[in-house]
Amino acid sequence: MNRARTILKCLRLYSSVCSNQLSTTRSLSTQVTHFSFSPFSLRALSNHSHNTTYRFNTHQKLYFSSKPNSIVELLSTNEWSAELENDLESLNPSWTHETVIYVLKKLDKDPQKAWDFFNWVSERNGFRPSSLLYSLVLRIVVSKDSMKKFWITIKKMKEEGFYIDEETYLTIMGICKKEKMANDVAALKHFYDRMIDENAKDNVVKDVVRIILEREWNKEVEKKLVGMRIVLTDNFVIRVLKELRSYPVKALRFFQWVDRREGYQHNTVTYNALVRVLGRDDSIGEFWSVVDEMKNAGYEMDIDTYIKISRQFQKIKLMEDAVRLYEFMMDGPFKPSVQDCYILLRSVAASDNPDLDLVSRVVDGYKATGNSLSKSVYDGMHRSFTSAGKFDEAEKIVKAMRDAGYEPDNITYSQLVFGLCKSKRLEEACKVLDEMEAGGCIPDIKTWTILIQGHFAANQVDKGLLCLVKMTEKNTDPDADLLDVLVKGFLSQRKMDGAYTFLVEMVNKLRLVPWQATYKLLIEKLLQVRKLEEATDLLRLMKKHNYPPFPEPFDQYISKFGTVEDAVNFFKVLSVKEYPSSVAYLRMLDSFLREGRDSEARDLLFKCPHHIRKDHKISKLFGSAKTGDKTA
Repeated sequence: MNRARTILKCLRLYSSVCSNQLSTTRSLSTQVTHFSFSPFSLRALSNHSHNTTYRFNTHQKLYFSSKPNSIVELLSTNEWSAELENDLESLNPSWTHETVIYVLKKLDKDPQKAWDFFNWVSERNGFRPSSLLYSLVLRIVVSKDSMKKFWITIKKMKEEGFYIDEETYLTIMGICKKEKMANDVAALKHFYDRMIDENAKDNVVKDVVRIILEREWNKEVEKKLVGMRIVLTDNFVIRVLKELRSYPVKALRFFQWVDRREGYQHNTVTYNALVRVLGRDDSIGEFWSVVDEMKNAGYEMDIDTYIKISRQFQKIKLMEDAVRLYEFMMDGPFKPSVQDCYILLRSVAASDNPDLDLVSRVVDGYKATGNSLSKSVYDGMHRSFTSAGKFDEAEKIVKAMRDAGYEPDNITYSQLVFGLCKSKRLEEACKVLDEMEAGGCIPDIKTWTILIQGHFAANQVDKGLLCLVKMTEKNTDPDADLLDVLVKGFLSQRKMDGAYTFLVEMVNKLRLVPWQATYKLLIEKLLQVRKLEEATDLLRLMKKHNYPPFPEPFDQYISKFGTVEDAVNFFKVLSVKEYPSSVAYLRMLDSFLREGRDSEARDLLFKCPHHIRKDHKISKLFGSAKTGDKTA
């Protein structure tokens, strides 16, 4: 209750700053109409929902053997041993690239077993790892507990002539930095830099790419490539394709040219490398053509390739193609997981006007392989219908979910609240939370955040703040996500002072730690209305919360509108030591000079510490190395 009183005080302070009194005495329950989430209750919410009919197809599609899953089950339920190796050999005597990728993806939470399997299968007759496979193994074993395996794998990879691609390198570096493995970060950077240097000396790949990019593909390009007498290997082809990833059509022309060369035949590895390059909006026709060609040639898209392309399609909103690709994979032996199905449904639901036919196709593809619907799949369907405002259909999903033994939870209710807010049915959205509590499901911070954000989006900030008060009366504490929503809501009303005051009070009184992005946004907005003192206060709070410095907007503002004294004070706030770095001084001085304020720049330089005035880059900025001495 003390926290509730504190938030009320914060809101009153916000209200007084904004000269917009907020009444907190009226109960929300008097503002809303009755709304129930029990089965069939949603029919009353939509008079037009019958325009869309949800369908569960009962026919079964023809699909491949479940052998890959049998291998995964065998590995997951047994310790590694000679007996397990014999069982693996008898279960699957011939190992394909796609099968190994699939098994490793399923074992990615067990680095030891994944590594044991990879080393064992690498010794099988007729199987040779690819660069794509090595990259996957590296991503699996990069952790504090298995770095020895990581470095053994890298060494083996290099010995076999494979290299780490940029995407894999950045992913691994991110993991190492997050886990604060400084020695491994340094060693990996050294290894990668040396690899880049060695690659630069390998002029064949470089020359091939240069010839291809010089002009449109024609007989002359092919003639030059033939004249190079290239020794074609899978690794060489993959490296060229990766270098051409920003030119997908040219990558395809190179792939087709290679296919016509005697003595070389494409395989599953090179096909998978090509479709990764073609999975873009500007080469989607070529992508599907190659996928069909690949299938007709007897090769499969591996699951790692599928995941990367599917995420890319979802990111660039090619939802029709993402669903088609899901259907394609569900018809093959390497089926996406339940999580992949849910992620796809969530992406479909995230569009402004969800295509419910795509939802139906995803679920049909999932069920057709004999799967029963999980809670996450029901949630994915329900999210789509509530987001589309199809509440009758959403009710049917909830009823089916209940019949399957899954009760609605905070996820289910939050999706309903989101859909109602999106449809501007705010009173009904508020009532959902009362119904939740009456049914024994206590609204969590996420549900409250969605409700408050819905009010702000509808330009009903005061009612959104009433929801905040009610939330705190229910002993639910705000978090950084909700604070971000509140600040953005205030800013949408052009209440900069109120946003600043509220954030500072929440930090000081409730010890809440805002997101770094929240600080950055509010600082930028404050500087836009020339609130330097307030923005500087937020910079102090950022430093207190151990966030990195955020000097850029201050450099621009102070050099344009501020004084030399403002710059000096800024340096004091910016530094965690006695003085900030020379880079900070250089940036500010350069900004003053760019604004044509040469006199202020020299005055500021005079006030800088001696070691800064002597800095070579700063001296050079003012015209010569002697400038710093003269100014001093």
